[in-house]
Amino acid sequence: MITFLFLIIFSRVIWVAVKATWSVTKILLFVVFFPLIFVGTIIGGLMYVAIPLLIVVGIISLLTRPIS
Repeated sequence: MITFLFLIIFSRVIWVAVKATWSVTKILLFVVFFPLIFVGTIIGGLMYVAIPLLIVVGIISLLTRPIS
């Protein structure tokens, strides 16, 4: 019985940790790494790749924005 209770509590703690880690990963990707990738493609002379990619990401972000 104690083992079962321990497993329930431990699984909840792991679930909260995974959710927090996923949130931090999303923030790092969207705030830090994607702008650096776009700046790198522009500096590298790949403007024809960066602009359409930016447009597609912008449209997707507008369509998937949560309604509050």
